[in-house]
Amino acid sequence: MAEKKLSIFERYLTVWVLLCIAGGIALGKAAPEIATTLNDFSVYQVSIPIAVCLFFMMYPIMVKIDFSQVIKSAKTPKPVFLTLFINWAIKPFSMFAIAYFFLGFLFKDFLPGTEILANGEEVELWRSYIAGTILLGIAPCTAMVLMWGYLSKGNDGLTLVMVAINSLMMLFLYGPLGSLLLNVNSMPVPWQTMLFSVSIYVALPLIAGYLSRKWIIKYKGIEWFNEKFLHWLTPVSIAALLLTLVLLFSFKGEVIINNPLTILWIAIPLFIQTVFIFAIGYFVFARWLKLSYHDAAPAAMIGASNHFEVAIATAVILFGLSSGAALATVVGVLIEVPLMLMLVSVCKRTCHIFNECHLDYPQCNPTVLAHEA
Repeated sequence: MAEKKLSIFERYLTVWVLLCIAGGIALGKAAPEIATTLNDFSVYQVSIPIAVCLFFMMYPIMVKIDFSQVIKSAKTPKPVFLTLFINWAIKPFSMFAIAYFFLGFLFKDFLPGTEILANGEEVELWRSYIAGTILLGIAPCTAMVLMWGYLSKGNDGLTLVMVAINSLMMLFLYGPLGSLLLNVNSMPVPWQTMLFSVSIYVALPLIAGYLSRKWIIKYKGIEWFNEKFLHWLTPVSIAALLLTLVLLFSFKGEVIINNPLTILWIAIPLFIQTVFIFAIGYFVFARWLKLSYHDAAPAAMIGASNHFEVAIATAVILFGLSSGAALATVVGVLIEVPLMLMLVSVCKRTCHIFNECHLDYPQCNPTVLAHEA
């Protein structure tokens, strides 16, 4: 079987994001009325163009999930329990603590100013940035983690099960956790808006993905679905994301030009959070539960990575397209790919610490290890 690789969109996502930053800033300077007009075309504070883009971010992800695989999770409860525990009992609160320490204390003096939210309230910018990091912290990855699991040669079937379960959990926990932590951060959050955003950007594409997947497989077959339909659909999600980012940065251009280090200040706590969550999941809990490497790697990857599409969507609908919260979620996109590829490499280099590993790497080969000993 040919080795599966990242597509050009996925492999160079960081490059595309940087180009979108430049393009958005240029658009904001050259023709600010374009982005403003598009954002003003809205219903109940939801920008219609942005809503369309965000739906097409989510649909390609949801249509890949075979939810019938969820029942198989009963055969491997430990890694499922691990990813649920990390994603919903540790990660949201560690993200809040780390972000508050860095953005609300250590870097606070470097993040001056206030902004007006979509609901008309005025807040300090550093609080808005923390809000964006919180939205990232409560959104476990349900998309590219399938690629991270594959590249680390983890259990693909189990990864799919954990993705499906986390997608379902988001429907019930994303709103309550988001509201709790954002209110602790003194950011006003209307419950109705939070629930509406989860419904529009998670439930709607999830239902559309489930129904269309079922229909396509019934009439075209699973082989056509995997080899033709998904091949055509793969770039759609990231293309929609990039288009949204152009609009985002057309509003944020002035802030970035005036505060070029803002991206760095936001990236530092996000980097630390990602490495911390991966380390406790992979090196601590997975070994304590005596998982095999093939189960430990994807379980840790899901906890470490973020569902930035949902985070961006929620930040936009809650706080506005030009908010600091939206900017913080975009920084999450900026560092996601290179950081996760680094963690994939860490997994492959440390697979020998687990009891069961059948990878074709020297450090995981029992014969090589015995010879070296």
